[in-house]
Amino acid sequence: MTDTLTRGVRVVVAPRYVAEQSEPGRSHYLFAYQVTIRNEGDETVQLLSRHWIITNGEGKTEEVRGPGVVGVQPKLAPGEEFQYTSGCPLVTPVGTMHGSYQMVTDGGEQFDALIGPFRLAVPRVLN
Repeated sequence: MTDTLTRGVRVVVAPRYVAEQSEPGRSHYLFAYQVTIRNEGDETVQLLSRHWIITNGEGKTEEVRGPGVVGVQPKLAPGEEFQYTSGCPLVTPVGTMHGSYQMVTDGGEQFDALIGPFRLAVPRVLN
């Protein structure tokens, strides 16, 4: 789990292994992660896009960029939060993710809300 605060925007991510949709014999491991984005600042912000950096257990890195999250660009007034769940397939039983959300204030100021690094791991693979 990771919990990061940038300019009043808190991003909390809780990952989990999805055993029922994974096939270890075929090097296919699926992880889900639940994200909570909470506006703890004093101005309304909107999420414009995302940037994820995914690294598998062999050190291979993949970058994912795109507009919004799960098809939306949520706008959050002070005190509001947005929650969603997404997934990430890996070819190794362990990996990491981190990144940022590109945000804009109602005043037009853009900034990156950081997503701290978190581990994706099949239970009992790591001691």
